[in-house]
Amino acid sequence: MTTKTNQSWGGRFNEPTDEFVKIFGASVFFDKILAPYDIQGSIAHATMLSEVGILTAEEKDQVIKGLNQISDEINAGEFEWSVALEDVHMNIESRLTEICGDAGKKLHTGRSRNDQVATDIRLYLRDQIDMVADEIKRLQSALLDLAEKEAGTILPGFTHLQAAQPISFGHHMMAYFEMLSRDVERLVDAQKRVNTMPLGSAALAGTTYPINRERTAELLGFERICTNSLDGVSDRDFAIEFLSAASITMMHLSRFSEELILWSSAQFDFIELPDSFCTGSSIMPQKKNPDVPELVRGKTGRVYGNLTSLLTIMKAQPLAYNKDNQEDKEPLFDTVDTLKACLRVFADMVPTIETKRDNMYNSTKKGYTTATDLADYLVKKGLPFRDAHEVVGQSVSYGIEHQKDLSELSLEELQVFDDRIENDVFDILSLEGSLCARDHLGATAPNQVKAAIKTARKSLK
Repeated sequence: MTTKTNQSWGGRFNEPTDEFVKIFGASVFFDKILAPYDIQGSIAHATMLSEVGILTAEEKDQVIKGLNQISDEINAGEFEWSVALEDVHMNIESRLTEICGDAGKKLHTGRSRNDQVATDIRLYLRDQIDMVADEIKRLQSALLDLAEKEAGTILPGFTHLQAAQPISFGHHMMAYFEMLSRDVERLVDAQKRVNTMPLGSAALAGTTYPINRERTAELLGFERICTNSLDGVSDRDFAIEFLSAASITMMHLSRFSEELILWSSAQFDFIELPDSFCTGSSIMPQKKNPDVPELVRGKTGRVYGNLTSLLTIMKAQPLAYNKDNQEDKEPLFDTVDTLKACLRVFADMVPTIETKRDNMYNSTKKGYTTATDLADYLVKKGLPFRDAHEVVGQSVSYGIEHQKDLSELSLEELQVFDDRIENDVFDILSLEGSLCARDHLGATAPNQVKAAIKTARKSLK
C-alpha cells in the first residue's frame, strides 16, 4: 500500500512532491484573491447537488454553513493559507473538510478544478468590469465639469504637434470623453462573453453525474452556459478580450497623460497641475514634476505586456486544460488593479487642473491658426480652393517676414494678395470669430461644446 502524498490527488503517486516544486507550482500566493468567488461558486454547486439528490439537504446545509464560516475567517485574516495545498480551491476544500467531514469531501462531486477555476475567474472579472466601468464614468463626469467650465477657452489645436486651428479647450476635453465612452462600450460588450458559465465541464469531458447546469447558472447569475466541455475549461478568450479593452483604455489615458505633461511644461505653460499630484527633485529645487501622468504613461506599457503575456501563454496550448493556464491570473489581476488605479487617480486629478487661458490664447495667435478661415473666406468670395490656398500661403509668408499675425495685417496689405478681400475679413480672422464660425454638430464652437456636454451628461445617467 502506497502512502498518500497529496490529499486531493496523491493516490497514484509513490513519492512526495519536491519541496521546491511545491513552491514553484503553487498559485495560492496570488489566486487567493478568488476566494470569495470560489465560495460563491461552491455554494451554488452544493445547492444544485442537493436538488439533484447527490447531497442530502443536511449535507448541503453543513457545506454552506462551513463555506460561510471560511468566508468569515478569510475576511477576518484568520484563515491559514498553505502552499502544500497548491491553490485557493484546495485550501478552501481542505478547511471545509475539517469543518464538515465527509460532507465537505462530497462537494467536489461532478466538477474539477479545471472548470472550477474557469468559473471563479469569470465571476471575478464580471465584478471587476462593473468596477472599472464605474471608474471610467467618474472620470468622464470630471471631464464634463472641466469642459463646461472651459467651453469658451481658446486653445491652439495641433496636428503634427504644430499649431493648426483655434479650438475650445472644452472641446478638447470632450474628445477624451468620447474615447472613454467607447472604452465603456467595449467593456460592456466583453462582459457578455465573460458572463458564460463553464462549471459542469468538469476536467474536460463533462461528468457522469446527473447535474443541472442550468440551475447552477441561474444561481450564479450567468446568462449563458459553455456548450462544449473542452472549450469550457480551456477558453481564456474572455480574459484576453478584457486585457485588449484595458490596453485601449490605457492608451487613451496615456495620450491624455502626454498632453498634460507637455501643457504643464514651461515651454507650453498652458495648465497647472496641483502640488498634490506632482513631486519635486532631490537636487533641483525649482522642479515640479508631473509624476502622476508620467506613471500612467509608463503603466500603459505594463498593461500592454500583460496582454502579450496572455496571448503568448495561450498560443500553443492543445486542448484541453494545461498547467500553463496557471499563468493567466497574474497578468489579469495586475491589469485590473493597474487600470482601476490609473482611472481613480485621473478622476481625482482632472477636477484640480487649472488652465492658463491667457497663455493658451497668446500661443494660438502665434501659429497663423486662422489661415484656413481666410482660405474659406476667399472660397465664399468665388475663388477656387486651391487658388485660395495659394493666396493664403503667400499672405502667411508675408506675415512671417514682417512678424505679424494675419489678424494684424492691414486691409491694404491683405488686398495685395487678392482684391476680393474686404473689411468683413477681420470678423473671421480673430480667434473668437474662427472658433464660433465652426458651428455645427461635433465642431468646436462654444455653443456646440455646451450642447455636447448636455447630451453627454444624459448618457452617464
